[in-house]
Amino acid sequence: MIAFSRPLLVAAGLALLPAAAFAADTTPATATLTLSGDGIVSAAPDTAIVSLGVVQEADTADAALSANNKAMAKALAALKDAGVADKDISTSGFTIDPVMVYPPQKSDGTQEAPKITGYRVSNAVTVKLRDIAKAGSLLDKVIRVGANDVRGVGFTVDDQDSLMDQARVAALKTVETRAALYAQTAGFTLKRILSISEGTEDRPPMPMMMAKAAPQGDSVPLAAGEQDIRATVNVTWEIEPVAK
Repeated sequence: MIAFSRPLLVAAGLALLPAAAFAADTTPATATLTLSGDGIVSAAPDTAIVSLGVVQEADTADAALSANNKAMAKALAALKDAGVADKDISTSGFTIDPVMVYPPQKSDGTQEAPKITGYRVSNAVTVKLRDIAKAGSLLDKVIRVGANDVRGVGFTVDDQDSLMDQARVAALKTVETRAALYAQTAGFTLKRILSISEGTEDRPPMPMMMAKAAPQGDSVPLAAGEQDIRATVNVTWEIEPVAK
């Protein structure tokens, strides 16, 4: 009986492997070109997003709530009378807070405990106004009937999807033009596209208007301006040198 030690068995197994298994991988790496490009489409906003509400203070929480409810009901009625649909009005905040008074510090360094002098009730809604031309006069109306806390007005384009598609097409054309320029200048040809990806969508802040008191004019002056819709596209090509 012939016995083989483990080292001999391992050596025998390695001897049976083909020589190609030990040869270095000589496959040339694929040469690539990766570029990013932006496409921007500008459009006039067609929708206003308004955050408004009512803030009321009273000696008791119940009195403050009652006063707030009455003023808020008038503001909501004004919105609906102007044709704003229920689906375009949503509550965005409701709070009841004590109104505190902090006595001044005494000469000996002591201070009396703060006292509650009343209660403050705040009720806010977010409203989508689909007719920007009427937004200023509508704001004036709701402020005059009781809305005393307009927290912001923003503008947007309701149909963002079609504008984003236009921006994507523009971004891809930008990348293709830039790639052709690099190829011509550096002396290579563009072969097949290896990958296409979309970058993070980047939209600038919407114009904002803040107000705390009712204006004196017939309507609140608003300027919607334009909004930029931006798309970023990343493309990678396989490239090869121009044959000489």
